[in-house]
Amino acid sequence: MTGLSLFRNRVVQVIILSMAFSQLGIWVRNLSVLLFVMKRSGGDPFAVSLISVAEFGPIFVFSLIGGAFADRWRPKRTLVLCELLSAVSIIVVLLALVLGTWKAVFFATLMSAIVSQFAQPSGMKLFAKHVPAEQMQTGMSILQTVMSLFMVLGPAIGTFAYQSFGMETALGITGAAFIFSAVVLACLPPDGMEEAAKRQTGLYQEIADGFRYVVSNPVLRRLGACYLAVGLAVGLIQPLGIFLITERLGLPEEQLRWTMTAYGLGEVISSLLIVGFAGKAAPQKLLSLGMLVSAVGTAAAGWSAQLWLTVSASFLTALVQPCIFIGTNTLVMQNADETFIGRVNGLLTPLLSGSMVVTMSLAGAIKQATSLVAVYEMAALLFLAGLAVLVPLIRQSGKKAQAERSETTQG
Repeated sequence: MTGLSLFRNRVVQVIILSMAFSQLGIWVRNLSVLLFVMKRSGGDPFAVSLISVAEFGPIFVFSLIGGAFADRWRPKRTLVLCELLSAVSIIVVLLALVLGTWKAVFFATLMSAIVSQFAQPSGMKLFAKHVPAEQMQTGMSILQTVMSLFMVLGPAIGTFAYQSFGMETALGITGAAFIFSAVVLACLPPDGMEEAAKRQTGLYQEIADGFRYVVSNPVLRRLGACYLAVGLAVGLIQPLGIFLITERLGLPEEQLRWTMTAYGLGEVISSLLIVGFAGKAAPQKLLSLGMLVSAVGTAAAGWSAQLWLTVSASFLTALVQPCIFIGTNTLVMQNADETFIGRVNGLLTPLLSGSMVVTMSLAGAIKQATSLVAVYEMAALLFLAGLAVLVPLIRQSGKKAQAERSETTQG
C-alpha cells in the first residue's frame, strides 16, 4: 500500500484536515500570545517564561490522566469536545481583553495544552482502529509531514496575523480554526458501541494497570528508555543553539536564521520523502537511523568552527527527526493493545517532555561548568545510549524479516 492509497481512507482524510485547522490555530495563538506578552510586559523574562509553563506544565499533570480517560471515552466525541473547549477558551480570553485584563492570554495556552492531553491519545486510538497495520507507519509519516510544514510556516503565519490585524483578530482566527477543526472531526464515522461501554474499574486502578502493562512489555519498556534518552539530549542542546553562532563561530546572532531555516527545510523534505518509503522500512530501523544520525549531527554541530558545517549538521539532524517520531509512534501502535493506547501514550509522553525540561533547566549551568562543545558531545552520547537500548529490537526485526523471506522462498 502506498501513501497515495492511504489518502483514500476517510478517517485519515478527516484527521489530516482537522490537524491542519488545529495547527493553524495553535501557531497563530502561540505567536500572538508571545508577541503580545513581550509588548505588554516590556519584555519581562518571567512573563515570557510563563508561556512555556502554561504550554508544558499540563503535560506532567494531565498526560497520564488524559491517556486513561482516552481509553474510557469515545474517541470521536472526545476529539470534537476538545476542539470546542479550545475555541471556548479563546472566546473567554477575548472577553477578558475587552474588559482590560491582558494577563488572561495565558489561560488560552493553558487550556489548549490541557485538552490536548486528552485529544492526542484519542486520535491515536482512532488511527489504530481505522488504519490497517501495514499502513500504520505511512500514516504516521503523513501526520509528521503536516506537523513539519506548520513548523516551517506556522511562525510566519502567526507573526503576520498578529502584526497585521492585532491581538483580538488573531485570537478570533484561532477560535475559528478550532471550530472548523471540530466541524471536520464531526464527519468521522460514529464511535462503536464498545467505546461507549462503561468501565467497571476505577480510574486509579486503570492507571496502575497501564503502568504494569508498559513495564511488562519489553518493546514498550525499551521505547520508554529511548524517550528518556532523546528528551535528555534535546533538552541539553535546545537552549544553546544561539551560542553555536555567537560563541563557537563568533558571528552576529542574526546568523541563527541559517541554522533554523536549514532545520525546518530538513524536516519538511524528510517528511515528504518518508511518505514514499515508510511502509518498506521496519519502524525499529527507522528509529535507529534517526538516533544514529542525530548523534553524528549533534557531535558535528558542537565541533564545527565553520558556518557551512554548522548549517549542514543542523540540516542533517532535521532530516532524520521525523524518523524518530514515526518510528516511536508506529512501534507504540503495533505493540500496544488498543484498550491501552491512551495510557501507554500518557506514560511515555511525560518521559520525553519531563527529561527535556530537566536538562533544559541545567543546560546553562553545565555549559558554564564544562564547555559548549562538551555539552553537544554529551547530547550525542545520549542519542547513542538510546540507540544501544534499541539493539535487541533491531535484531528481532532482522530475524523476523529473514523468517518471512524463508517462508516466501519455500512457498
